[in-house]
Amino acid sequence: MKTVFEPERIRSYISEYRLEAIFAKPDALPLQLRVYAGGELVLKEGDPLDGLYFQVSGRTKVSSSVGTGKSLLLRFCHPLSVFGDIELLQKVVVQSEVEAVRETAFLYVRLQAVETALMQDPPFLNALLRHLSYKLQTCTTASRINLLATVEERLASYLLTTRMQNEFGREIQTTHTQEIASLIGTTPRHLNRVIRKLADRNILGKGRNALVVLDWERLDALSNGLRYD
Repeated sequence: MKTVFEPERIRSYISEYRLEAIFAKPDALPLQLRVYAGGELVLKEGDPLDGLYFQVSGRTKVSSSVGTGKSLLLRFCHPLSVFGDIELLQKVVVQSEVEAVRETAFLYVRLQAVETALMQDPPFLNALLRHLSYKLQTCTTASRINLLATVEERLASYLLTTRMQNEFGREIQTTHTQEIASLIGTTPRHLNRVIRKLADRNILGKGRNALVVLDWERLDALSNGLRYD
């Protein structure tokens, strides 16, 4: 993580996402611009909360650990997303792991400033309520996927959710299949069986070190419209 000292860039994000409607006095608020590289943890489950994070660029992955020690995928997040709101209101440690998928920037407000400058501000509290409602909706969707969908549907949903124009392309490294299996709640062996089945149907191709999506439309049909975002 690096802290970027660029007041103009901070002001541009405030304007882009209309944060002046959330922060009564944004110029007086000690905002930091924090930038995380792809693969870097933003929040670690079980750590004490240090502040609120407003995602203003990039893409993040949110997952939660289960009893076996594995992680289960909850959602992918885009701007504008807020992290730390649940922990702030419930006064608990960080509940989910947040990882930057690619370089991602956040406007960060330390916990003390949130408590003293924002918690009595109705527009700020209304904004938190909207974000919490959205999280409830996405967590409900993730629960439905993880509990009721088949492994084929979960894999298709994962691949379609993680597809990024001009960035993700069609190729997925096979070295990541163990991580994918954990995230979608299955075993690597079962996942490999599903991959072989989809390869036999010419939906996926399996090269030496990578998977290639051959037919996004049929993959979309297989997902039944479910997404992790």
